[in-house]
Amino acid sequence: MLNQIRRYKIISKEVQINEAIRDKEVRLIDSDGTMLGIMSSKDAQKIADDKKLDLVKISPNANPPVCKILDYGKYRYEMQKREKEARKKQKTMEVKEVRLSPYIESHDLNVKAKNASKFLTAGDKVKVSIRFRGRERDFTQIGFDVMNSLLEVLGDICTVEKKPTMEGRHMIMILAPKNN
Repeated sequence: MLNQIRRYKIISKEVQINEAIRDKEVRLIDSDGTMLGIMSSKDAQKIADDKKLDLVKISPNANPPVCKILDYGKYRYEMQKREKEARKKQKTMEVKEVRLSPYIESHDLNVKAKNASKFLTAGDKVKVSIRFRGRERDFTQIGFDVMNSLLEVLGDICTVEKKPTMEGRHMIMILAPKNN
């Protein structure tokens, strides 16, 4: 196994290795980071084979493309580790929902506003919805008034991303946290 040359059949979309590199000339970097210069891809492949390592195209858009001699398995592992670390640091924004009634009392509205403010300070968006049942659909102005009174309570910590609109028998408004 040690004297055999490793050939990887699985080639990812962005990285070309070994025989998949079809360029006439490449700029070659050794495994220790020293620049070996510009040479044909066949010569670069021979050097990589002599060292029992892989020829990996690092920068395909450069002129000529930059290739490096390295252990592809180790390189792939490092790339996966970096991507995982980047995903870990990414903040995903969720949409939380607060449901109101057209005839909600002021204390209940304050409780809902308190919950919405918790979501907003945590960095999530808040979807505020009111469901109109039966004849309540004829009095949508009451729903707009409820939404506006909620906005008065939450006005300093949020921005309106989507104004209150009717969608079927639901009135929906989306709030986003205010960027300071």
